[in-house]
Amino acid sequence: MNENDKNRDDAIEKELDGVPEEYLDNAEDDEGLPEDDNGMAALLEQIEAAKQEVLYAKADTQNVRRRMEKEVADARAYAATGFARDILSVADNLKRALDAVPEDMREHSKLEGLVAGIEATQRELEKVFGQHGISRIAAMGMPLDPNQHSAMMEIPTADAEPGTVVQEMQSGYMIKDRLLRPAMVAVAKKPD
Repeated sequence: MNENDKNRDDAIEKELDGVPEEYLDNAEDDEGLPEDDNGMAALLEQIEAAKQEVLYAKADTQNVRRRMEKEVADARAYAATGFARDILSVADNLKRALDAVPEDMREHSKLEGLVAGIEATQRELEKVFGQHGISRIAAMGMPLDPNQHSAMMEIPTADAEPGTVVQEMQSGYMIKDRLLRPAMVAVAKKPD
């Protein structure tokens, strides 16, 4: 037995001084066993396995936290989606009201105030859309994009490339980077 082992044993005996005998292991039981590293190796393996489990649990917790933060951010950013989709019909009706008044009648004294009021309401609605990240999708003259346009019909024409939007029946809108409503369009095709 070297000096370190003796000092360690003395320290252990000093700490165990006063502990009732029934709580102490019988040291004679261990004396016949050879000292080896198998017990220590098994203990180290258990410690390593426990460390891995803790790391996996931490990573899982961090992933759940990140996912929740993203969901909260998305909920804030897109909270008005349902309302915005419903209010688009108001924008459509304002446009139809303006389109229903012929150009030569817009200067008429009886319709001038009505047209000005509808135009002001339409401008205000577009301003509010802009404040909330709602933007109109460009369609006319653009190639058909199935992610933003819904082709309702094909029109034979030589004036545009096949697959190009030549008529917009209903405007499409985006809310931030998500599609709110696709544009309903007519697409050019080769004449027969």
